[in-house]
Amino acid sequence: MSVWPPPLLWSLTTACLTDTWSCSCCTEGSCLDPGACAPCPAGHYQPARGQQQCLPCPKGRYANTTSSTVCSPCPPGHYANESGATACSACQKGYFSSQQNAAFCLPCLPGSFCNTTSCTLCLACPAGHEAPHEAAEGCMLCRAGTFKGLGDDACKPCEPGEYQPQRGQESCDLCPENHYCPSPDVNPIKCPPDAFCPMGSTAPQFCMEVFLYKVGSSCQLTPLVIVLLALFSAGAILIIFVLILRRRQESSTKSLKSLLLPRGSERHTTYGVMEHREPVYAGW
Repeated sequence: MSVWPPPLLWSLTTACLTDTWSCSCCTEGSCLDPGACAPCPAGHYQPARGQQQCLPCPKGRYANTTSSTVCSPCPPGHYANESGATACSACQKGYFSSQQNAAFCLPCLPGSFCNTTSCTLCLACPAGHEAPHEAAEGCMLCRAGTFKGLGDDACKPCEPGEYQPQRGQESCDLCPENHYCPSPDVNPIKCPPDAFCPMGSTAPQFCMEVFLYKVGSSCQLTPLVIVLLALFSAGAILIIFVLILRRRQESSTKSLKSLLLPRGSERHTTYGVMEHREPVYAGW
């Protein structure tokens, strides 16, 4: 007499409750629920046979079908921050994920941006633009008075004597001649008539009143200062001449005295006696 269903088919569709020849353990991707083999739900997997429960997919992986034996990794630009995920989520704008199995997305660093979802990397801001904060979805123009070159990470202020009144520029301009630039975010200012301003000036340079006056691109002495300097120079020469004349008079006087005095008179006497003779004392 035949048995229906056949023992082999029955053993493949039922749970292995006892070690008998007539039953077989649950296949991979299924488990006992209870007393019968049941497929693992989505988000879970079971790589081994004869198990009593399925395993949730770890973070960074997912299973979108039932009876899964493995979990698939989240592709770059996506993440799964919870276990048992049935699908991966796309990284938001300003965030990226460059590797598989990501449990979370990373924010774009300052100076870079991502303006779409599912970014696998962030793009650097172009010249004249910056992203001063992380997780930027776009870049902004550099302010007036600042600039950003290709190799710069952020906008930088112009150097003293430079200017840039426009936004989003790659460099600053040197303040032109006959102008001065007190602030880098304004246009150069015309130099006053009584001052001079070489290239790169931050302020006009005035000559000292009374003593100097402007001639072309430099300062020269006023007539009053020239007269005073001439008087001081003449006075100094006169003083030097008088000192030299007095020295010569003193020198000639000494020479005349040496000629009039007899030879050896330079020896002085002590108490009426010549210095080289022995003194005579009166005895008591």
